[in-house]
Amino acid sequence: MPSDLRAVIFMLISTFSLSLNGLMGKVLSQSFSTDVLGFLRFFLPALIMLGILAYQGWAFPTRDTARPIIIRALCVVGSQMCFLYALTTLTLVESVVLFSTGPLFIPVLEKLLYRTPLKGITLFCLGMTFCGVILQAGGTGDIAMRPELLTGLAAGLFNALSQVTLFKGAKSGLPPAAVNGWCFLLAALIIAPFASLTVSQQGDLMLPDAPLTTAAIITGVTVLALSIASTQMFRVMAYKLAHSGSQLSPLIFTNLVFAFIWQISFFNDTLSQTKILGIGLIVLATLINTFVPRWQAKQTQRMA
Repeated sequence: MPSDLRAVIFMLISTFSLSLNGLMGKVLSQSFSTDVLGFLRFFLPALIMLGILAYQGWAFPTRDTARPIIIRALCVVGSQMCFLYALTTLTLVESVVLFSTGPLFIPVLEKLLYRTPLKGITLFCLGMTFCGVILQAGGTGDIAMRPELLTGLAAGLFNALSQVTLFKGAKSGLPPAAVNGWCFLLAALIIAPFASLTVSQQGDLMLPDAPLTTAAIITGVTVLALSIASTQMFRVMAYKLAHSGSQLSPLIFTNLVFAFIWQISFFNDTLSQTKILGIGLIVLATLINTFVPRWQAKQTQRMA
């Protein structure tokens, strides 16, 4: 694990912002089509992060740093579009649970792509978080492989690929605003033709039966853009202090805890015993993966 708690704190801020991202995405999915909302989720945060970059001093990708940014942009588009589709067909909690399976793929992807060794405690914590995900989803017997569920799992896989490339981009020397700003701008350009086609067919930016007022939509879009920018900026800051992406991956599951809070607060959902047990397993895995390696390192130093 990181040598200090800053990486953990930055990651928790990132997951809290990610939960706001999911909440706003669920609310706004009733007012925008999937591709239009996807474009807004990329373009507006890109403006915020590139504005920060302009204040700090422009930093452009080089030949070596451009490759992970391009790959991540493609992964981000795939992940967000699958996630938005899941939000329109599943509940907020179901969508977030499936999206949050991404960390389960990260250690395997790092092993396959970068030959990063797998640590036993990481696999143990990921196993605990997997059990927590299954319990929160209602148990294996309640999950049928419907298309929307498979799409949600695809969002988790794309999210894992995005996180692996983000970790490499964070180590490139580019500031966080550059790593994410250029990536999200490229992602917005990728999805722009599809969003433009939808707007031309609808004759309006919003869906004709949008239930929210203009003020509510503006507020929601603003919170969405700020939460996405915050998620990406703090995640890069966390990865800069980590030794590998899989070391922080269990912390991504804390997004589920925040998502349940939003679900209860805004959608009148109640927690069953199995869901409470699932949250408990995820929190326990997070604590073990965060503090046990630090305790072991201190014990090793004392014995040396």
